[in-house]
Amino acid sequence: MDVKAGIIAILKDFTGLDDIGSDPDENLFADGVLDSMATVEVLVAMQDKFDIQVPVSEFDRNQWNTVNKMVDRVGELEEA
Repeated sequence: MDVKAGIIAILKDFTGLDDIGSDPDENLFADGVLDSMATVEVLVAMQDKFDIQVPVSEFDRNQWNTVNKMVDRVGELEEA
C-alpha cells in the first residue's frame, strides 16, 4: 500500500466518509472533515502506520490540511 492510499484509509476509518480522497486538495479542516480531536487520532495512526514522528510543537494545520499535503509531509518525515 502506498502512502496516499494508507492516508486515505486512515482518514476513512476516522471520519466514516467513503469519498475522502476523491479531491486530494480538499481542505479537510475548512470543510469540517477534521477537528482537533480527529487530527490527534489521525496523526497517531499515521505515526504508527508509517513509523514517523510528528512533533506536536511542529504541527501546522496548513501543512496537513489536504491529503496531498499529508502525503508530502509523511514522505519528508520518512526520509528524515
